[in-house]
Amino acid sequence: MKTSLSRRAPASRLGRAAKATLALFAAVLAGTCIGETPIPVLTVLQTLANKIFGATYGLDPIDVGIIWNYRLPRVIVAACCGAGLAVSGMVLQSLLRNALADPYLLGISAGASTGAVAVTVAGLGAGAVSMSLGAFVGAVTAFLMVAILARAAGGGVTLRGTGQIVLAGIAGSQLFNALTSFIITKSANAEQARGIMFWLLGNLSGARWPDVWLAVPVALVGLGACIWYARALDAFSFGAESAASLGVPVRVVQVVLIGLTALVTAVMVSIVGSIGFVGLVIPHAARFLVGVRHGRLGPATALIGAVFLIAADILSRTIVPGQVLPIGVITALVGAPAFALILIRGRRRS
Repeated sequence: MKTSLSRRAPASRLGRAAKATLALFAAVLAGTCIGETPIPVLTVLQTLANKIFGATYGLDPIDVGIIWNYRLPRVIVAACCGAGLAVSGMVLQSLLRNALADPYLLGISAGASTGAVAVTVAGLGAGAVSMSLGAFVGAVTAFLMVAILARAAGGGVTLRGTGQIVLAGIAGSQLFNALTSFIITKSANAEQARGIMFWLLGNLSGARWPDVWLAVPVALVGLGACIWYARALDAFSFGAESAASLGVPVRVVQVVLIGLTALVTAVMVSIVGSIGFVGLVIPHAARFLVGVRHGRLGPATALIGAVFLIAADILSRTIVPGQVLPIGVITALVGAPAFALILIRGRRRS
């Protein structure tokens, strides 16, 4: 009996991995086919065969250009951003033991936006600093400021203490949003200001292959770290002191995972702008489906986040004919009601 069960476990894992890969591929295919100009699935598959495997299907060059140069990199970047932001939210919620923690609510996204705008608009670094590096510095600065403020206000592992962290995050988010607006108003012309404000609401229109080569490895590193530290994150569910008593190097895990969370958030914000509610809502949906063990929760969160942001991008391109909405508008329309449900559920539990 034990041998039979031990054989079923790898087969079950392979089955789940196959289903996850199929779901992600179907989402990418849908995101590539659907748009202002619908493109048949067969044309997309033939284009991929030509580009990747060197096939020689005869295709319209315009369709090939739309698929390969515009939609496919956009969909891949959307998947990476969704996965990265969702996993970042899950890690923060586990480390801080707060169901409301996510990069957007804790001010990390706002800090990354400020750093990116300071580099691109105000010219900070005189061209020697990349936008991604500026966003990373802004994200780390914002999180450190929020952590110091929360600690000074009595933040900790108690219910009240974790509430202080969220309040400090809201204050930090407002501060960095104000700094971003100040930099734009002072340094950008009217056309730049309009473009940046649209970008800050989440914009995938400019995603191209160079962005794919940046987003893919960062998202994979974030997910890999989450899986590597899955047992440590399970231990943090009982609190930092309990994790330490179980042999978890608490400080090392906190520094590594929060640093990676800031890195992932900063890179994604530098590519697509600040997108809210993904890191807040998706981890809760994943817990509902697969439970709280991080060995399963991390991959499930990444998959749902990727599919969710691809679906949000499709809606942003098609919901208003002739216009592209900022993707942050779509995620907010979905995330705000879900945020309210989380608040009500938390109140009932308390």
